[in-house]
Amino acid sequence: MIYLDYAATHPMTPQALAAYAEAAALPGNPSSVHAAGQAARERLEEGRARVAAALGVDPRTVIANGGGTEGDNHVLLGVAQAWRERHGLPGHLVTTPTEHSAVLAPARALAAQGWAVTFLTPDAGGHYAPAELAEVLRDDTALVSIHHANNEIGTVQDTAALAAAAQERGVAYHTDAVQAPGVLPLDLTGWGVTFATFSAHKWGGPRGVGFLYVRRGTELPPVTLGGGQEGGLRPGTGNTAGVYAAGVALTSAEAAREATFAHLTRRRDRFLAGVSAIPGLRLNHPADGSPKVASVTVPGADGEALLMNLDLMGVCASAGSACSAGTMQPSHVLTALGLSEADARATLRFSFGAATTEAEVDAAAAALVQAAEFSRI
Repeated sequence: MIYLDYAATHPMTPQALAAYAEAAALPGNPSSVHAAGQAARERLEEGRARVAAALGVDPRTVIANGGGTEGDNHVLLGVAQAWRERHGLPGHLVTTPTEHSAVLAPARALAAQGWAVTFLTPDAGGHYAPAELAEVLRDDTALVSIHHANNEIGTVQDTAALAAAAQERGVAYHTDAVQAPGVLPLDLTGWGVTFATFSAHKWGGPRGVGFLYVRRGTELPPVTLGGGQEGGLRPGTGNTAGVYAAGVALTSAEAAREATFAHLTRRRDRFLAGVSAIPGLRLNHPADGSPKVASVTVPGADGEALLMNLDLMGVCASAGSACSAGTMQPSHVLTALGLSEADARATLRFSFGAATTEAEVDAAAAALVQAAEFSRI
């Protein structure tokens, strides 16, 4: 099997698996005051400290949760709750049409509750202009939410400039940075963001574990109620093994980040060279995007047939976000960039990891060339 779906999930690293097993063997609840509980607490806090160190922030600003989707929902719904409590009326949200569904779904839910929602207009590569953001901000704008690196086409935003435009008007800024750790440079403090969301399984940690960065002094109420864990923001028994393993994996991923970036660039470029002979092939990812992702359209092909043929040849890829797989709907990211529904359906995402070899890339490219011939409508 050739696995080229790292944007969907990065297999757990051997170090993360070992760390998970070690912490999972501890019997105590990390909220308990006895020795067993405190041993579990030490592992959980070590994991949080490792994540915070990799992100360059204070551990007290890092909230452990269940993943990027939970973090995105917490920010949008929590900020909306705080705004309504202060003002008694719905406010205004600014976001983009190329966000992950974890942002778009709560945005639609807020719109149904009377919130005004503005969607910025992307350029051909999926970038957003700080000047346009500044123009649409209003006195009642409560939040701006724009991803840092797109999960389908790899576009990397100028998060510092976008956050500065929001900050100038005193508006909170959230970025879904799930696809960045271990591949792209991170500077949450320098960027000036208010909130940032992360998911451990994107960097080789366990699935079902994530982190929400909340800048010190920021008001964010919990959206689930219970105990006082995670500073009262995310109640529930702490996931000792998950948080510890996530921290171990991120420490390694960030230490190797520059080497990984160069490696991914070589693999992506080699793959694209191998598929360049496909007639009419279109590349959707921008040249300055994350090298983790290659998005290619095979005009006239049936996307489902492409995936099935690739799978039969032992190649794992995807038609877009794994969270939207099986919906039979064209990618909202691609249609927002102007692709027709037919071309969006004929598009595949290949995503690479540090373990991806030249031989795997060559075999996958050859398989796509063959699958394209088989899958033309």
